[in-house]
Amino acid sequence: MNIHTRFLFKDLNVRGQHLSLDDAWQDMIQNRGYSSLVRQLFAELSALAIFLANGMKHKGKITLQIQGDGIINLLLVEVSDDLKIRGMVRAEGAIKEDDSLDKILGEGQIVATLYNAQTDHSFQSLVPRNAQGLIATFEDYFAQSEQLESKLWVSSTPDNLSAMLLQRMPDADQYDSEGWHRVGILADTVTQEELTSLDTESLLHRLFHEETVELFNAEWVSYECPKDKGRFEKIIQNLGEQDARDLLKEHGEIAIHNEICNEHLFFNKDDVDRIFNTTY
Repeated sequence: MNIHTRFLFKDLNVRGQHLSLDDAWQDMIQNRGYSSLVRQLFAELSALAIFLANGMKHKGKITLQIQGDGIINLLLVEVSDDLKIRGMVRAEGAIKEDDSLDKILGEGQIVATLYNAQTDHSFQSLVPRNAQGLIATFEDYFAQSEQLESKLWVSSTPDNLSAMLLQRMPDADQYDSEGWHRVGILADTVTQEELTSLDTESLLHRLFHEETVELFNAEWVSYECPKDKGRFEKIIQNLGEQDARDLLKEHGEIAIHNEICNEHLFFNKDDVDRIFNTTY
């Protein structure tokens, strides 16, 4: 089950999104060796990127990136308008349970980049970081950028990433002045086991069985990391032919690590000859 579902409390004018990823999440973290803390930060950024991509009105993608001088020096997630996701975490050293977010991420900024494929134009914005964590950071972000009070829950295990987002629409008080407060209290009772094991309908019934909730059609989320060897051939080309030949002579092949897809690409003499259109 790798689905994203939108829903609406019709009598309250409160909207929400629910996300549950199984094998797509497993593909994202496979053979990465992430600790539970690193995995959770990765899960939080991944969930937010999917929720934001769902609101895109055009072809393109959204990228959320944290890069700095902490133990984690790069945390990156990309999601396309059709909910294809990929990402990675680069960490230098071990993270302890009592490490602060400032120590983990350092002075790193959170950068959100929205790419419009139709205009081939990107819009970039900085997201101020809340010391309470990434969830609090993006609750602030939604409140400031969309003017929508929001609450977010994210849980992750090695097998599953699940998340729920609730947003209070501007005129919600005209429907029920206590509605937003009430569903927020009910949502806060959700456990990690419930969030990561229940499908959307079962979860919403468990939490909000006395409310009228409308579910919209689910959308599939998939992990996709294209093996674009041509992009890495350009790296070799940019090295220059002599340096490429020297590396080839020293190691017998040229190895490049595609970090975001966690794979190694190998180039032999025939590859180098083709790249430079020469034969020695």
